[in-house]
Amino acid sequence: MITNFASTIEISVASQPVFTVAGFPITNTLLTGFVSTLAMLGVFAYVIRKVKRGEYNRFVGLVQWAFEGMLGQIESVIPDKKLARKIMPLALSIFFIMLASYWMSVLPGLDSIKYHGVPVIRSLASDLNFTLVVSMIVFVVVQFLALQAHGPIGNAKRYLRNPIKDPIGSFEGILELIGEVSRYSALAVRMFGNCFAGEILLIIIAVLTSYVSVAMLPLFMVFELFIGFVQAYVFFILTVIFTSLAVEVHGDSHSSDHSPAAEPIGKSGAPGSAEMV
Repeated sequence: MITNFASTIEISVASQPVFTVAGFPITNTLLTGFVSTLAMLGVFAYVIRKVKRGEYNRFVGLVQWAFEGMLGQIESVIPDKKLARKIMPLALSIFFIMLASYWMSVLPGLDSIKYHGVPVIRSLASDLNFTLVVSMIVFVVVQFLALQAHGPIGNAKRYLRNPIKDPIGSFEGILELIGEVSRYSALAVRMFGNCFAGEILLIIIAVLTSYVSVAMLPLFMVFELFIGFVQAYVFFILTVIFTSLAVEVHGDSHSSDHSPAAEPIGKSGAPGSAEMV
């Protein structure tokens, strides 16, 4: 029984080539990602056309509500509206691409549509190469924004400090450097692991339930749709949080001469009301 069950499931961690174009292998993750991205762009083109014509419906309102809500969240994490608008295209693109790719793998027919024995449908987010590349893009963009905010020397001081003058700060800088690498690696592995595990779960449920899978699978599919939304949102919000942490100024080296604390306090108790003696 166990042997027969195991023989019916074939799981490949790596993406599998479906066909080749000019010698370049087109994998199932790449093919599914291309289709899901086209579908997402088609939906947005429809919404844009409706908005320009002033024709609104519930779906258009839902998309607008999602954009406005996510923009509000970005601005709540990053108070600088100019910086928030800079990171917004990247953060929103990551969210919708991850969401469309994840949901594409939940469609009925997962692992049943095959071409030359290779499953055609597999989420782009279940390919570790893709999630690592997206994490590297986020890392480069965040470091670029940090360079703009702190300058080359100021940004380097976040990680490199004089171990003789400031041994504790030097140790903190090393930890910050390790954390900078580990947080982006964890971001990539988290998305890959959840998406890949979700696909395996659907396959196993379909095999275990056999003829009853028609009734059982929809429940798990709804669950996976929710998980896909959560994971795409986590990738989105962590991108914004990492940006906020990178550009944050830790403390002020000098107090402003014009700050209320630096002004003399007079008889009235208000700053700047001191009288000449």
